[in-house]
Amino acid sequence: MTQRPEPAEGTATTTACAGTAPDAGGPPPSARPYPPPAEPRPPAERRVWPRAFHDRLTAPLPGLRALARFAREGAVRPTPDGLADIPLLPCAPGPLPRVDARTVAVTWVGHASWVLRIGGLTVLTDPVWSRRILGTPARITPVGVAWEALPRVDAVVISHNHYDHLDAPTLRRLPRDTPVFVPAGLARWFHRRRFTRVTELDWWEASELDGVRFDFVPAHHWSKRTLTDTCRSLWGGWVLTDREGRRVHFAGDTGYGHWFSRIGRRYPGIDLTLMPIGAYDPRWWLADVHCDPEEAVRAAQDLGARRMAPMHWGTFVLSAEPVLEPLVRVRAAWAKAGLPREHLWDLPVGASRILE
Repeated sequence: MTQRPEPAEGTATTTACAGTAPDAGGPPPSARPYPPPAEPRPPAERRVWPRAFHDRLTAPLPGLRALARFAREGAVRPTPDGLADIPLLPCAPGPLPRVDARTVAVTWVGHASWVLRIGGLTVLTDPVWSRRILGTPARITPVGVAWEALPRVDAVVISHNHYDHLDAPTLRRLPRDTPVFVPAGLARWFHRRRFTRVTELDWWEASELDGVRFDFVPAHHWSKRTLTDTCRSLWGGWVLTDREGRRVHFAGDTGYGHWFSRIGRRYPGIDLTLMPIGAYDPRWWLADVHCDPEEAVRAAQDLGARRMAPMHWGTFVLSAEPVLEPLVRVRAAWAKAGLPREHLWDLPVGASRILE
């Protein structure tokens, strides 16, 4: 795909902060948010959005020439050799860790689904407990946490509306008064399903729930769920911050690009990023919307994140790379970057880690 100029951040906010002299005795400029995070918006407010968000695309969507090439030479599944390692995929379901309001813990359910415990809340990210999703073979690893083993779900965050991230059968299991945080334009999907506490946000906007801040941040991706709704809702990631300032970044689904350094400047001190590393081959087709493992490590560095937990691999077969390759490559890229091995949380499906 041909890269086109990237959209700028909000002009008014950027102008107000440009050229500001550092305060004497304050923190170094690299440790300050720039621009400062927005004031939280009221939860579940009804809002009016543009009809579509094509202007937020980092690169144009594939045209007829790219589609013809993909029909001619594209591969959407690994070779038999690439599938042979399915039995070796790491899977170690265990009990959820005991937590309190001061604990930050993550448990990988598989794909982009996490059980995130932060600020006393249990938050699900892009929850997909289904064995199958539309157009994709069944899971190649089991769900990491049984639905019945979950504590009360306090909130859900959704990155975008693709079927492997927005799963209607899973969401039907939730009480309809569960707080849900979604991208701009996606609330009506939830309202049609009778969810009553839906907060939709634009990039760089935030809301709060019981002392935990939910910021919606950009990603290099797109949205589509039917033949007629391309980019009718936004896409992005989330930064969750507890009362003590600990931060977890959930990248959602994304290619590599300029947004990561901007997120890192606006939200300094990210303790952990949940970063996609899979579904990247063929590269000419997927580079704009899916990081490969080396780009994921670079994105974590751009964010200034202290730790990275890989995701979006080893669950559904969405592309042509061998099923175990993302893990091998991300470990090599992490080591090549000279980063501490213990800060790469390459968890098996179903495993947990507590932020010390």
